[in-house]
Amino acid sequence: MKMIDRNEKKLSITRQAELLSLNRTSVYYKPAPVNEEEYLIKRIIDEIYASYPEYGYRRMTSILNKDYHIHINRKRTRRYMREMGIHGFCPGPNLSKRIHGKNLYPYLLRNLKIDHPNQVWSIDVTYCRMKRGFMYMVAIIDWYSRYIVGFELSNTLDKTFVIEAIQKAIKRYGKPEIMNSDQGSQFTSDDYINLLKNNGIKISMDGKGRALDNQRIERFFRSYKWEKLYLEECETVQQLRQ
Repeated sequence: MKMIDRNEKKLSITRQAELLSLNRTSVYYKPAPVNEEEYLIKRIIDEIYASYPEYGYRRMTSILNKDYHIHINRKRTRRYMREMGIHGFCPGPNLSKRIHGKNLYPYLLRNLKIDHPNQVWSIDVTYCRMKRGFMYMVAIIDWYSRYIVGFELSNTLDKTFVIEAIQKAIKRYGKPEIMNSDQGSQFTSDDYINLLKNNGIKISMDGKGRALDNQRIERFFRSYKWEKLYLEECETVQQLRQ
């Protein structure tokens, strides 16, 4: 990355990243060797999902086989989608059941009148393909202004970059009254829950199979991909951040 001086002796790369508000994983990112067939299939899955986020791995497998003539089974499609951090919204067999466990919260936004900034933020993670390889993006949107108040990039789905994005957004824009997310592992982790609770932020989570519960952030991801990502074919993390 051009903003980082790897020959600087007085400031470590980690400290430079902190001063520039960069996630460390994005600083050290190097495109991993890519299996061409896997990369092609994931590109197609990503494009289909951007237009039809309700498609689960069963429907996705069917489309890949019939429309793209890609011979792939459900197990492999499901694995790829998991690695990409995506899942279909439409509940199928066993998918509509609520996941039992700690750190699950009800959806608080139904029939809620949104009338001021910092009333509700939504957060989600998406897969961002690059010319060679990929990154994950976490983004936070304010429901009232529809402004992206924070985002971070990472080469893993670890919760760390999610926590960093929230902390930076709060520091810059203040605290939301409610934070909404899906029930992904990053958003049910103790660190995520404790961060929101310690800041007095109410926790809201999408219902299983509810496509419309977090629609504002999904619309942003869809626009970002079709209007930037798929057109520019970013080669570096710096290009993704712009």
